[in-house]
Amino acid sequence: MEKKYGVLWDMDGVIVDTKELHYKTWAEILPDYGIPFSRGLFLKTFGMNNADTLAFLLGRPSTPEETNEIAGHKEALFRQSVPGRIKPLPGVIKWIRRLKSWDFRQAIASSAPMANIDILMKELSLHDDFDAIVSGSGLPSKPDPSVFLEAARRIDVSPEKCVVIEDSLAGVEAAKMGGFKCIAVSTTNPASKLSNADLVLASLDLLTEDALMRLLWKDMHR
Repeated sequence: MEKKYGVLWDMDGVIVDTKELHYKTWAEILPDYGIPFSRGLFLKTFGMNNADTLAFLLGRPSTPEETNEIAGHKEALFRQSVPGRIKPLPGVIKWIRRLKSWDFRQAIASSAPMANIDILMKELSLHDDFDAIVSGSGLPSKPDPSVFLEAARRIDVSPEKCVVIEDSLAGVEAAKMGGFKCIAVSTTNPASKLSNADLVLASLDLLTEDALMRLLWKDMHR
């Protein structure tokens, strides 16, 4: 198959379930800064980059100094917690390797800092399976589609020929705003909240080749 299709993977909640590690590290450090935090607030910000997460929690834009100090503290603690404590979500490795065998171009398109992506990819031995790795930490946060548009540019596949795989509400919205097809997995949010996606699955183990190709072809052969 000619390399004409692309799949853009979010990282946290799609490839690996890091939600609880992120929640615990935020919950550990935010009281030191007097910033209110709860699981409900966490779910509303999961999928955003750190600057936008802090802006949401503070009720105002965070200063660069605040973002560097608070997010830097949190992410260092998160990275310390990763080794030996993560594993890929069901169906992920099967689909990454299957898509690679079909010559699909694949990219990571995550809001996480690059240092986080690197340690997770190293822990899962996945670096060689992707054509591009894009961190959105320096880009406008999801639901802005910038991270997906940049990932599509780097793998040289147009948005209408790409599928985004997401778990967050902001990520699904970003994919649709960017003109991408979107598969949502209900690892972080209930399926009822992910209805804007083109396809919602409880697990990538449930994705079929037929469903994927119908999703890619549905707007191309009218």
